[in-house]
Amino acid sequence: MAEINWKGVDLNLLVAFQALLRARSVSAAASELHISQSAMSHSLSRLRSLLDDPLFHRSGHKMEPTERALNLGNDVEQVLSVIKNNILSPEKFDAETFSGTCRLGLTDYAEFVFAPLIFDALTEQAPNVKVSFINVNRHNFVDIIEKERLDLVIGSFPELGEGFESQELYKESHVCLFDPVATGLSAPVSLEEFCGLPHALVSPDGRWVTPTDNALAKQNHQRNVQVISRNFLTIGQLIKGRNLICIVPKLMSMIPYISDGLTRAKPAIEVSDFTISMVWKSGLASNDKQQWLQSRVATAVQNNQLKENKQ
Repeated sequence: MAEINWKGVDLNLLVAFQALLRARSVSAAASELHISQSAMSHSLSRLRSLLDDPLFHRSGHKMEPTERALNLGNDVEQVLSVIKNNILSPEKFDAETFSGTCRLGLTDYAEFVFAPLIFDALTEQAPNVKVSFINVNRHNFVDIIEKERLDLVIGSFPELGEGFESQELYKESHVCLFDPVATGLSAPVSLEEFCGLPHALVSPDGRWVTPTDNALAKQNHQRNVQVISRNFLTIGQLIKGRNLICIVPKLMSMIPYISDGLTRAKPAIEVSDFTISMVWKSGLASNDKQQWLQSRVATAVQNNQLKENKQ
């Protein structure tokens, strides 16, 4: 394939070609573009040289296009349309007519708590939107953002590296959950009761020892972690009907599917809060769709948090 001489390619030549094809006259095309007739003639000469075709030939008072010119007409129109509408003047985002896909990465906890709320918040304004929820964790979210081309991720993440921005959505606290019948306990739970029962532990990292165990050790106490799972749903089902107690995020404990038949109590030892954030790649926030998405997600999550705090 012959190498293209890009130095000879000028966007204005395509504009001139489109005007000539429409007007079939050098003078009329020049008038349409508000340039001199000699300038239009010069553009036609450059086009003929660039494309190695006469493009137009005179027939009476009109310039008739050659077969090559006619074949190029639609292509040139499409190229100029893309440049005009997509590059030079990007179309404003309209949620009501948007039918594309929003791709959100959520941790196990965030997906279970917030996916329904986020879906409702997006479809309320964008009824034709498609929503894809993709599971991430604090170790793989950077790779998955790139691989899955995510618009944003939600969860509790470590310090971000370069190339990412974030917005804190809220701070989450913890509660104890237990089956009052199976354990014989009632709220409040004393430190002795807390340490005396076998524990179920939600451990995204698969670790048996957590900061809670370290805090207990400083007070010369320890607990017996008997079962761990990386999944909150598993823990919620494990403690029902069993002599187990667990610590879970407060919002998780307020979901009926998890908490039905269980008692919620304040932990007998201080457990640090954790931050839930929304993270996205730097530069995306200037995009109208991204701004809308971030606003809808943040509002849905934060409004839910305010509602739950009143309970």
